[in-house]
Parts: sequence; structure tokens; C-alpha cells
Amino acid sequence: MPNLTVKEAMENLRCRKLSAEELAGECIKRVKETEGKIEALNTFCEEGALRSAKQADKAFAQGKDFPLLGIPGIIKDNMCTKGLSSTCSSKILCNFSPPYDATVVEKLKGHGYALIGKANMDEFAMGSSTENSAFKKTKNPWDLSRIPGGSSGGSAAAVAAGQALFALGSDTGGSIRQPASYCGVVGLKPTYGVVSRYGLVAFASSLDQIGPLANTVEDAAIVLNAICGHDERDSTSVHMQYPDYTEKLKDGVKGLKIGVPKEYFGEGLDADVKEAIQNAMKAYEDMGAIVEETTLPTFDYALSAYYIISSAEAASNLSRYDGVKYGYRAKDYKDIVDMYYKTRTEGFGAEVKRRIMFGNYVLSSGYYDAYYLKALKVRTLIKRDFDRLFEAYDVILSPTAPAPAFRFGEKSDPMQMYLTDIYTVPVNIAGLPGISLPCSLNAGGLPIGLQLIAKPFDEQNLLKTAYAFERSAGLILEPSLKGGDAK
Repeated sequence: MPNLTVKEAMENLRCRKLSAEELAGECIKRVKETEGKIEALNTFCEEGALRSAKQADKAFAQGKDFPLLGIPGIIKDNMCTKGLSSTCSSKILCNFSPPYDATVVEKLKGHGYALIGKANMDEFAMGSSTENSAFKKTKNPWDLSRIPGGSSGGSAAAVAAGQALFALGSDTGGSIRQPASYCGVVGLKPTYGVVSRYGLVAFASSLDQIGPLANTVEDAAIVLNAICGHDERDSTSVHMQYPDYTEKLKDGVKGLKIGVPKEYFGEGLDADVKEAIQNAMKAYEDMGAIVEETTLPTFDYALSAYYIISSAEAASNLSRYDGVKYGYRAKDYKDIVDMYYKTRTEGFGAEVKRRIMFGNYVLSSGYYDAYYLKALKVRTLIKRDFDRLFEAYDVILSPTAPAPAFRFGEKSDPMQMYLTDIYTVPVNIAGLPGISLPCSLNAGGLPIGLQLIAKPFDEQNLLKTAYAFERSAGLILEPSLKGGDAK
């Protein structure tokens, strides 16, 4: 199961070598074998998955066919699923069951997928390790003493462990790509606006984007085909002609120009990661691509701008959780003001509170211009820098994360934790598409991720470039689900 791809499964389902019910049964079996170790899921949908699989088998028997018909998938727990718990891994939404489906869930249902479960995450997607969940700490299938990344750590760990053939995550500053790197899977963050955010519980609305995690680049393209498209319910959704993202995968990279900003190779980059990325650069040259060093002058300001903008938007978005309309409400309070105070105090975790307080600070009178407005100006400069790079290069190449997955509790200082996103946040600030794919293992046997970035709406070129490396590297990764106990 850990190495079965969506493409392979679809071929077997179509020629009836495998039934959808058998496939769902194998994933359910795998969940039961691994979930006690990795704790990737907040909700396990065994009965629903088998019911969907039986419906898929009936559809196949009637001659129907969709790219994800009968394929088991997992949804991050910040996407609304009608009548099914959607908690954002927060106590404040522990009893919330939405009355509607997110657009991406609607689309997957239309393709006949089988929902295996809802994935654990950092509370409200705020974190880089999935240690901030109110319910459990997901472990990395490669080493159970290490984090799986975040905030989509549950989605990445579930795919790596073979609990499903794909998962959906959300990426605000690297929350798909970073856990994909740590768990040795492919993680795709599409251009902002390519995938509808309707039904995605908002963290930072100008940065959030839904995308797939899968075992291969081709699988990620197949899932993107299923979930992309304009949605009139999302005002930021882009109205355009969407291509078939699998169409140009095998076109090759001969003559492609790849830029490598020198800023991504500064202080703090792990030696094994640096070597792996340099080997990837050499592999692209061997395939006929032109690889050149370049510069991204505003790189050093991206992380600061990101945390100012995202925290400001989070403070605004999370003001709706007050115990009045839905979700958790404190039991003992004197009046409505006291109810607000106690509900939010008891319902939110430490990291969420930290970002709400920081966000309100940078938006407050006297500090708005000094911090928030300045961060918006920096955002514009970063976008201009990328625009300049894409005048000269087709794709940008970099590490996904400065080092492989770290141990639980190792980044107890918030600033240390925030720095793990240093290579991924510029992509979200500029609204660009980015992908992480496995490129090597370090000396300790942990996955290392390669990040590729393309200009807006150029996912076809991005996926083609990633696919070429994946084929040339020929990596077959299967985690051991062994290691020390998480602390």
C-alpha cells in the first residue's frame, strides 16, 4: 500500500483486477495497522469509505469512469465535510459538524472517491510540526520520535504510511510542501485562486491555498485536475480555462532554464540537504536543462512579512469564535463579555493565542503603519523580485526545508519553529505555485525534499519539471514506522 499510486490503482480498477471495495478494505486495514503508531487521523470513516467503494464498483459495472472513482483519500480537518466532524484540531470546534461540504469535497464526491478520514493538523493550521493539535501529536512514519511537519502533518503522514492514496492539505506558508518534504511524499501548492477556498476554515485568507499530497508527481496532477476550477462562491477563485495537468508531464526539460537563488543556500542549511539539492541540480543539467545561480534580494524579509500579514489576518478571521454561534462555549460565566473571554481562553491553544495577540498588535493604532502596512509593501517587492526572475527562468529550484524532520520538542522556541518555513513562505506571499518532491535520504535515512517554483498558473511546467526529476531519480521510498517514542 505505501507505494501504490493513484494511476496504478485506477488502471487496476478499470480492468477489474481490483475492486474499489477491496482497495478501500486494504486502506482500512492499513489504518488499523499504523494509526496506533502515527496518529494521523482525527476521524476514521470506515463505514463511509466502504459504502462509497461499493457505489464505485456499481458505477464501474455500469460503464462509468472518473479519474478518482473508487480511490481512497483523506481530507485535512480544516475543510468542511457535511455532517462529519470538522475541528481544525481545536477545542473550540470540537463539536462542530458543518451543514455543507467544502467545494473541494464536493468535487471529490463528484469523482466518486472514498473518504478514509479527516487528518490531524496544527490547530487552525498554525504551526510547522503538528505539535499544536489539541487532540494528538502525529508522528513521522520514517521515525516515530520525529515530527511529520505541519500544519498538514496528518495528511502527509497518512499518505506516507499508506492509509490512503492521496490527501488534501492547505498551504498558508508551506504547510503542504514542508510536511511532504519531511515525510517523503509529493506536496503541491497551486497558484492562489486555482483551487476554491470555499469551505476551508480560514487562517490567513490572502495566503491560504488547498492542494494535494500524493506518492508521485503524476498522482498530484491527477488530483489537481479533480479539484481545480472557478467557483462563484469564492471571490478569489480565478475564472479561466483550466488545462489537463497530466498532459505535458512527459515533455522533458531539455532547454528549460532553472534559476537557483543563492539566498536559499545561506547559514542554517543542513549539509546533507545542500548536497542533495546540488545533486538534483546536476541531474537537471544531465537531462538538458540550463541551471544557473541567481538572486532573490528580498528573500531575507519574506519570513517577517509573512508572520505579520498572516497573524493580522488570523486575528481577524478567528474573532468569529466567541461561543455565541457555534463551537465550544465556556460553562461558567457572569455575563456575555465574561463568556467571550472564558470561551476563547479555554478554547484556543497557546500558538493560536500568540498569533491572535501578535496580529491585533500589528493592526492596532500607532503600529499599523509601522508593521502591517510595511509588510504589505515588502510583499509587493517580493512579488516584483519573482516577476523579474521569471523573465529569465522557467522554474526556480531550492530546498524545501533547511533540514530533515526534527525530534519532538526540539524547536520549543517559537522563533526556531518559524525558521523551518524560511524557504516556503515566499511562494505564498507572491501567490505562486510550488511543489516539494523527495530527492534523497540523509545519512540517517530521513527524506529530503526538493522545492520547485513556477510563475503564476504555470502548474503544467512545474509538474513537468518535477516529473522529469522523479523519473530520473527513481526513488522508491517506504517508511519503516520505527523509531523512538515521541516525547
